[in-house]
Amino acid sequence: MQQLLFLSLPPYTFPATFIAFYGRQLPFLVTPIVAFLLLLLLSFHQWRHPKDKRLPPGSMGWPYIGETLKLYTENPNFFFANRQKRYGDVFKSHILGCPCVMISSPDAAKVVLVTKSHLFKPTYPSSKEKMIGPEAIFFHQEIEQIVLKYLPAWGDTTINTLQEMKRYAFDVAMISAFGHKQDSEMNGIEQLYQCLEKGYNSMPLDLPGTPFNKAMKARKLLNETLRRLIKERRETEKQSGGGRGLLGVLLGDKNQKIDQLSDSQIADNVIGVIFAAHDTTASVLTWLLKYLHDNEELLEAVTREQEGIRCRIIKADRRLTWDDTRHMPLTTRVIQETLRTASILSFTFREAVEDVEFEGYYIPKGWKVLPLFRTIHHCADFFPRPEKFDPSRFEVPPRPNTFMPFGNGVHSCPGSELAKLEMLVLLHHLTTRYRWQVVGDEDGIQYGPFPVPKKGLPVKVTPRKKKAP
Repeated sequence: MQQLLFLSLPPYTFPATFIAFYGRQLPFLVTPIVAFLLLLLLSFHQWRHPKDKRLPPGSMGWPYIGETLKLYTENPNFFFANRQKRYGDVFKSHILGCPCVMISSPDAAKVVLVTKSHLFKPTYPSSKEKMIGPEAIFFHQEIEQIVLKYLPAWGDTTINTLQEMKRYAFDVAMISAFGHKQDSEMNGIEQLYQCLEKGYNSMPLDLPGTPFNKAMKARKLLNETLRRLIKERRETEKQSGGGRGLLGVLLGDKNQKIDQLSDSQIADNVIGVIFAAHDTTASVLTWLLKYLHDNEELLEAVTREQEGIRCRIIKADRRLTWDDTRHMPLTTRVIQETLRTASILSFTFREAVEDVEFEGYYIPKGWKVLPLFRTIHHCADFFPRPEKFDPSRFEVPPRPNTFMPFGNGVHSCPGSELAKLEMLVLLHHLTTRYRWQVVGDEDGIQYGPFPVPKKGLPVKVTPRKKKAP
């Protein structure tokens, strides 16, 4: 009846009538609103100033979001350097839904990764753990065949370097995982993984339309696809020592009197292999082409080194071997300097397993601890003129704990040697057979979150014209 009365009143009388009717109820409406605002203000204060026994200085950013958007949208060199200058080598922050402590000195990093590693377990933000799989672990073959498969198609054509490097890295990961490759199956897995990777560093908001939600849907489909392949492999292959590839090893020998891994555990580990070998390797390879393109004299020097190895291979009528890759000192230094300058992995995640006293500060149990590799790699005290690309700096071994592109300690990247091998093999064939020119004049870096040249470094690839003897 009251609603009908309001609707029947002239428009100019509605505000007065509304106030007259609800005026007596305003205190009851305002009170919960004020209480909610006060509670929000208190939560925000506690967010920025939790109960502390001297937490490291720093900013926690906004509730839940923290400083994630800043970290993944601006140059990480600036992000870390600004906070280091303001707060020191140890400071707190909040990214990807996790309160964390960032450390930027080699000695402190060694404590977390080596001397007191038992206090800081390897971990990831919950969003990444869900996508990779809670049962994944982190760990060579046929790499040269993959290189030779791609390179002939690159002659006299324009490619997106990052996309091609991702395809290459994905194939290496698949060969490592399955021991063989079936294009129809692998193409489907690759497409699902491409959708999954877009959510790796997103905020874990499982709402329709969010990158995280799309990624988790792709993760479910990817898991179903892998479990189907695992079931087929179990049914069709006789296990003798595990078969070929990581999948054969994980399947194990059915005659062994040990518990076999479940299909879910195997699927998580295969996804873990792809994750560990895909974006990081592709990003480093993209930077390698960029730095060699920008340093013509260095490119020619690397080519001379690789031509010498190629001549020995042809003379001996054999293929490139592991021992050949151990005799590429200049090429190896170029890779080392690329790993330092690009610092694809800006940091790694560890988690305090208990309340820890660290560098005079208190780190609560469950907080993430992030050694900042990028900051250490770009410190002028350890690498003079750090912005300059200079492979000669690695003619002398760097100071301990100042060069950690694959981490440090017992939990350093188990795929580091495979990654370096991929780079050496690719550079051997690429420098001796091709040249490339960057297309367009846009120079810069994009972050997503790994830093890569803008637009993925589009280049025009042409067969190399060898100089007459």
